[in-house]
Amino acid sequence: MNVTLPRRVLLHNHPFLRTFSSSSPSPSPSKLEDQNDIRFVSLLSDIVRGNQSWKLAFNDPSISSTLRPHHVEHLLIRTLDDSKLALRFFNFLGLHKSFNHSTTSFAILVHALVREKLFWPANSLLHTLLLRGLDPKFVFSCFLDCHRKCKFLSNLGFDLLVQSYLQNRRVLDAVVVAKLMLENKLLPEVRTLSALLNGLLRIRRFIMVCELFDESVNVGFRPDSYTCSAVVRSLCELKDFFKAKEKVRWMEVNKFDLSIVTYNVLIHGLCKGDRVSEAVEVKRSLSEKGLKADVVTYCTLVLGFCRVQQFGAGLQLLNEMVELGFIPSEAVLSGLVDGLRKEGKVDDAYNLVVQVSRFGFLPNLFVCNALMNALCKGGDLDKSESLYNNMCLVNLHPNDITYSILIDSFCRRGRLDVAISYFDRMLEAGIVETVYAYNSMINGQCMFGNLSAAESLFARMINKGLEPTATTFTPLINRYCKDLQLRKAFQLYDMMIEKGIAPNVYTFTALISGLCSANNMAEASKLLVEMVEKKIIPNEVTYNVMIEGYCRDCNIDKAFELLDEMLQKGLVPDTYTYRPLISGLCSAGRVSDAKNFVDALHKQDRKLNEMCYSALLHGFCQEGRLLEALSAASEMIQRGINMDLVCHAVLIDGSLKQLDRKTLFGLLKQMQDQGLKPDNVIYTSMIDAFSKEGSFEKAFRCWDLMVTEECFPNVVTYTALMNGLCKAGEMDRAGLLFKRMMDANIPPNSITYGCFLDRLTMEGHMEEAMGLHHAMLKGLLANTVTYNILIRGFCKLGRFNEASKVLSEMTENGIFPDCITYSTVIYEYCRSGNVGEAVKLWDTMLNKGLEPDLVAYNLLIYGCCVNGELNKAFELRNDLLRRGVKLRQNFRVLHKGQCRSSG
Repeated sequence: MNVTLPRRVLLHNHPFLRTFSSSSPSPSPSKLEDQNDIRFVSLLSDIVRGNQSWKLAFNDPSISSTLRPHHVEHLLIRTLDDSKLALRFFNFLGLHKSFNHSTTSFAILVHALVREKLFWPANSLLHTLLLRGLDPKFVFSCFLDCHRKCKFLSNLGFDLLVQSYLQNRRVLDAVVVAKLMLENKLLPEVRTLSALLNGLLRIRRFIMVCELFDESVNVGFRPDSYTCSAVVRSLCELKDFFKAKEKVRWMEVNKFDLSIVTYNVLIHGLCKGDRVSEAVEVKRSLSEKGLKADVVTYCTLVLGFCRVQQFGAGLQLLNEMVELGFIPSEAVLSGLVDGLRKEGKVDDAYNLVVQVSRFGFLPNLFVCNALMNALCKGGDLDKSESLYNNMCLVNLHPNDITYSILIDSFCRRGRLDVAISYFDRMLEAGIVETVYAYNSMINGQCMFGNLSAAESLFARMINKGLEPTATTFTPLINRYCKDLQLRKAFQLYDMMIEKGIAPNVYTFTALISGLCSANNMAEASKLLVEMVEKKIIPNEVTYNVMIEGYCRDCNIDKAFELLDEMLQKGLVPDTYTYRPLISGLCSAGRVSDAKNFVDALHKQDRKLNEMCYSALLHGFCQEGRLLEALSAASEMIQRGINMDLVCHAVLIDGSLKQLDRKTLFGLLKQMQDQGLKPDNVIYTSMIDAFSKEGSFEKAFRCWDLMVTEECFPNVVTYTALMNGLCKAGEMDRAGLLFKRMMDANIPPNSITYGCFLDRLTMEGHMEEAMGLHHAMLKGLLANTVTYNILIRGFCKLGRFNEASKVLSEMTENGIFPDCITYSTVIYEYCRSGNVGEAVKLWDTMLNKGLEPDLVAYNLLIYGCCVNGELNKAFELRNDLLRRGVKLRQNFRVLHKGQCRSSG
């Protein structure tokens, strides 16, 4: 078909076409062009409705080069009766001819499709149109013109346009269209306005929500519950709670369709604004409105109570909702449980979890782990296990943190088998082994002395490729130090450094404590310096360990220097700081200074406890100053510190040594008034005192009373009574008591054997003594003291060869002689006139690094003087003076010997 087409298309005189064409953005064509336009559109209509191939037809240059957007608009209007056909032609031009359709074409087709309820293709067209980024006012004007001129009855095309803007997150453009709809008396659908208001809520345009709602209602829009809820929520977000409540009342008066949703929104807003009491009032008023609170109402209020820290009220409300059959949400349950836990009401939190777990619900994993940790810290391991079991029942799968909490808690309480079982369960659950679980188990084994098990775990961890941390090494180092295996402790420390793992304050404190326990204060002091050089700040425990070490080493002045250093660094001393200082002063014979120190601390409001005072009381009693000890005890009570069993035991022991029976019975009466019963230590002190003075009848009465009070004797008690019997020559009775002890499955110690050994050697029964000694060797109970008893026995009988053999055997068995060992033999050599051998033995003692005491010096000086070895005597005297020790006994003997020599 050949159609003559002019260069310019003429407009038709049809009034509609003329009007329609005027809306086209192109200039108004001439009349000649109108006629050609109509012919061209008719041609297009025939092609579209005919059987001819569109592709072949539009390949004709005369058609394709002439086709303009307004032609397509006219064609779409002619095809309104078949919107699917119109859509196919529209898409054909776009896809195959890359034709740029006008906005009007989009509008015509969208309205046509919506009229036929073809919403999906209409929505797709709108998404394509919006990609052009056109001004929403222009788009709306095109839609409005088409709607009016084509006389579409449905307004859904406008609703779909608003919704498309919302779907493309162009909320403000959607507002522009909605407002233009209202201006043109086109009421949007309820769902459209609801979606628009909620879109504005999402971008926090709360004032705009209120304005758009009011505009809609003013033109006759009838909102639903969700639309009303959006307005109420906006007012709450603006914190205008008074207006929010007024708005709800206005909606009620206007009989708007309000449901529980709107009131829940108001309740949520009030709770969020910490106005929970007002929210509760709203809930109470629901019944008057013919509504019932639902699960959302209750959950919102419970969370509101949690927000204002009123967990008790929240718990009460939650119980009410459970009774009504409502199941709390995980968020509500988690908030309430965690709130109760943080408030210290761990039992209430746990009981709540148990209550709701019956319905198959639990808080979230984080809250369950936190509650489990709180239960474990409080020692409720059974409850923590129950919580774990409930988690498994409701398929709330425990994670590595859950298992770490359980493993660590059971390890700290010595239930290592249970900890290991949880470790195995963790592996069975497919949770990867972590260093934290190993650290907990290593620490637990070390805490309870299972060093070999801890070493095995450490080796297993390394074999698994896990990198140890300072927390891994420190418990092992600490255990080695407590067991005085310092070489192994420092080997681990060196390994840490090699691996680039920085030791922490606890690592250094453990090592320093080990060195202090080994009386190696010089190395401990060096390590403290090294610690500071590594920029690791010593804490109170570090200083306490050092102070105790110096006090044990009798270097009280250095200990007090460290106390001053602590205070200068802002550290706070405690009872663990003061106790060794008080005890150290007392051990150095400075009990009065210790008392003054305690008084000074009291004036400074420093808190002391029973341990500190027991050290002072012990110091007074050791010096026989019982009255001052009793006075200090009275001051202690006046200062608000109760006497404990240890303090009573110290005073009772002091009164026994002073043979002050009146004070003894007074102290026992005081204990009874306090509701305290004598313990093993007190009964043993009394039995020991009565035995030493030979009052065995009293000792056995005390023994019987002890057993009656279900305070059963131990090896110390048995040994104290046997020692008294042995010294009194009651060997048979002592033997019977020994048998009784063995029958009670109480193994003897070296002191027990020493009692019998001492008596046998005193009576010269050396063969029996040696037999007992061999039995002690088999039980690994022989020590320096028992060897000294044997050596003394042989020396007393003048059997030097046997004494020398015992001395040799002693060193062969790895037991080292002390000053008393050597002094005993030296004395016998001097007594027999063999000063040369005595001096040789003296030199041996010095070469072994032993420091002679005053008694040793006196014995040898006396022996030298008696045997005419004055030069050696003076040499020893001068050596003694260099050590700062004054001669008390043998100076006269030495002077007399010098006079004889000069005479």
